[in-house]
Amino acid sequence: MRYRIIPVTSYQQNCSLLICEKTQQAVIVDPGGDTDALIKIIAQENVSLQSILLTHGHLDHVGGSVALAAHYDLPIIGPHQGDDFWLNALPEQARHFSFPHCPAFTPTRWLNHGDVVEFGNERLDVFHCPGHTPGHLVFVNRSAKLALVGDVLFKGSIGRTDFPGGDHQTLIDSIRQNLWPLGKDIQFVPGHGAMSTFGEEMRSNPYVHN
Repeated sequence: MRYRIIPVTSYQQNCSLLICEKTQQAVIVDPGGDTDALIKIIAQENVSLQSILLTHGHLDHVGGSVALAAHYDLPIIGPHQGDDFWLNALPEQARHFSFPHCPAFTPTRWLNHGDVVEFGNERLDVFHCPGHTPGHLVFVNRSAKLALVGDVLFKGSIGRTDFPGGDHQTLIDSIRQNLWPLGKDIQFVPGHGAMSTFGEEMRSNPYVHN
């Protein structure tokens, strides 16, 4: 599997395009905005986009979803239904953070822990990792040893837990119980900032090191 990380909007959140190299089928994870730029990049990559995947319901990670889904006639898959209230509050989120209007929506399919998303010959295992938000998900491609963790974990830090529905201990438990067992050699793409590995965060992250 090949992947391309595309920072979007003034918040520079990481949107990821995941590509099955054998079939050129692809999925896009957390398209937070800059839809026109994303469409151009998808065309440059010459891929067949299959679905839009969401780790959680915060505006900066879902802001371009409805427009992309309409443009390509695609399903929106995820997050977990625990983030339904965040998706319903998208217009209010947009006003509060001075983002362009974003309509509330319900995804085509909610996801649960243990679900699988497939595109081409690739498989993403779904882990429910609440704490930053109640319905936060992590997507893991075991063959590529790659995780898309949204705002659960960052290089040297963890996600905020002071938003409605957030809980610090729940987030710590999600990381230690769901992510660490996957192995130290798993690389991860966070919702913002640079990539790291689970092993490096186990060793040095002051919030969750062993």
